[in-house]
Amino acid sequence: MARLPYADLHQADIKPLAEQIVAERGSVLILYQMLLHSPEVAKGWLNHLTGIRLKSELPGDIREMVIMRVAILNRASYEADQHAPIALKEGITQTQLDELDSWQTSASFNEVERAVLAYTDAMTLNVQVPDSIFNEVSKHFNNKLIVELTATIATYNMVSRFLEALQIHSDDELTAKP
Repeated sequence: MARLPYADLHQADIKPLAEQIVAERGSVLILYQMLLHSPEVAKGWLNHLTGIRLKSELPGDIREMVIMRVAILNRASYEADQHAPIALKEGITQTQLDELDSWQTSASFNEVERAVLAYTDAMTLNVQVPDSIFNEVSKHFNNKLIVELTATIATYNMVSRFLEALQIHSDDELTAKP
């Protein structure tokens, strides 16, 4: 159970933004139900995540592979639960999902994916990225895509840290108020 109660989506200061989230995303996920305790933060978060997920040119399979790897490294089960179906729709195989925790020894990842996963691991676990890892990523992506990849990794580290600090988990879906 989450450390805080979920926001009441019918409160006057929350309702317009909750309606916008429903219009854009189809529903108000429990992540946003928590964020809506601060409507301004929720609005900024929504705009930022929309840019990362829906307006970036980073290929969807790479984006979702990064999100899933960050979720694994940060032990963010809600993030993984939400993104596994999206990852599969974007072209990641079930075998790749199953082997993300041991990608270094798996034959399921190509050269580009390995470079991206090494970059994800370095950013998530060490913050600083060795030149060798950055140079490998740079072989496969132009400057715009490197920025988008880096922003995606950084953003989903933010998401997982928020989720885990407040103990937001998938089983909360049953108790969250729509």
